[in-house]
Amino acid sequence: MRKQTLFGILLILTTPLLFAASLDTDDSAGAKLIRSNCLGCHVPTDEGLSRISYQRKTPEGWEMTVNRMRLIHRLKINKGDLDIKSSGLHEIVKYLADNQGLAPSETQGVRYLLEQDLNKVETQFDDEFATMCARCHSGARVALQRRTPKEWNYLVDFHLGQFPSVEYSMFGRDRNWFGIARNKMVPLVSKKYPFTSEDWSSWLMTEKPELDGKWILSGHMPGKGYFSATMQVNQNKKDYYSLSVEGNYANGEAIKGTGSSVVYTGYEWRGNINFGDISLRQTLAASADGQTLRGRFYQKGQELIGMKIKALKDNPQTQLLSVFPRHIKKGETTNITITGSGLTDSIILPASITVNKVISQSNNSMVVKVTAKNNAAIGYVNIQVGEAKLTNQLAIYKQVNALEVVPSYGVSRVGDNGGSTPKTDTLFRAVGFDYGKDGIANTADDLNLGYIEDVTWQVVPRDEVAKKDEDVKFAGHMNTSTGQFSPAAAGPNPERYRSTNNAGNLNVIAKLTENGNEISGIGRLLVTVQRWNNPPLK
Repeated sequence: MRKQTLFGILLILTTPLLFAASLDTDDSAGAKLIRSNCLGCHVPTDEGLSRISYQRKTPEGWEMTVNRMRLIHRLKINKGDLDIKSSGLHEIVKYLADNQGLAPSETQGVRYLLEQDLNKVETQFDDEFATMCARCHSGARVALQRRTPKEWNYLVDFHLGQFPSVEYSMFGRDRNWFGIARNKMVPLVSKKYPFTSEDWSSWLMTEKPELDGKWILSGHMPGKGYFSATMQVNQNKKDYYSLSVEGNYANGEAIKGTGSSVVYTGYEWRGNINFGDISLRQTLAASADGQTLRGRFYQKGQELIGMKIKALKDNPQTQLLSVFPRHIKKGETTNITITGSGLTDSIILPASITVNKVISQSNNSMVVKVTAKNNAAIGYVNIQVGEAKLTNQLAIYKQVNALEVVPSYGVSRVGDNGGSTPKTDTLFRAVGFDYGKDGIANTADDLNLGYIEDVTWQVVPRDEVAKKDEDVKFAGHMNTSTGQFSPAAAGPNPERYRSTNNAGNLNVIAKLTENGNEISGIGRLLVTVQRWNNPPLK
């Protein structure tokens, strides 16, 4: 143990040296491009390359860095005699992300930013950090990079040099921004997000899995419902894959498409795939053993329209991935779909649920017609196939007592109308809750029923000003069945008071009729102006 600990410490201390050594000897296109394009400014040192060797970032973070070199410092990537079709940006980013990236554990809790799941209210950062570092961009953008203390200091200098008004904008005028940034924020982020870490050193030593093969996917597509599919992944060369997908939505609609992906840092999956006529981006994270993928698919050009994805690599062993829908009402009959691998055995359910018929069964999917008995106890139940179990994933409920609108705070942006920036739609879903045996909200026996499909959607003014300004009329359109809001066109609107633009301050309401009673949930929607600066990490 002591030898391993000492080795880990030595590896941490020598990480820049290892990077420099690999750069000198690496024959990849990325290493060659860095040697031929970057060393003019980033000079070799005893520990690597100045600046570059003392930062670690995600693929998106390195892409932003290289693009800043191109836009601000007029870098023109010279490909020399390299036979590559791209500009060279991808190859540089690939090399840097692989060698100066983040370990899987270092991205946990902030992956929503990588996944472009942007309607998030960040509550995990303290007030001073939020005021100093997360008032112009997300806190997650800071948390998705690692630097030495000197590099964090340089980042403060960069802010003042590149954005001189940072000291005076928003909350900056009532504080010594530079002094706080230097004396409080730099020590804080140097400790919280250090350049050297045992997690990263360990990940560098870990053998990375190949991700080719057959994968089982499960998710929920807005407007179409839950789906199950298989994705065949074929390796073209190391870290590069071609994809084909085939499956069905719960309503029977077929899914078919193709795509491609690349894996950075041994686990960061980025891809494109078509689900029929829908073009989707993929941002996923592979587990260390290469047996699961987790992340999000989202529409190209409409990042807020997307879905969380779970994926399991197919193998003969019986494993369960998901069940949908996640709820069944007492006394009612419905079809449930179980996804996984090796699903050749019979399904085992508690006595409170009757299996009427196995409608279909394959190695990767089972569709079963079931009835929850009238005297069934409400609560979560387990599903078992062979020796594999899904624990507490299916809820037997009595009634929907409440709806929760997610996200609770959505942002949509006007656009188009002859301008270069498109509109930004946003999407809301409704999650149902049964208050449990005690019938009281927010207690331990509340049941989360998952997504409720049969809701209707509307937007209403959030306050009297929004009502007076007729924000509902001018801000955009809510699809009453899917929960997707499409904003109005950008620019002054002569029909509005003082020809203002089509911004709006709205409440989003989801409604459901349950046992003759109307159940509703409320979220917030801010319709605002275009995002002019739209980097990979917001």
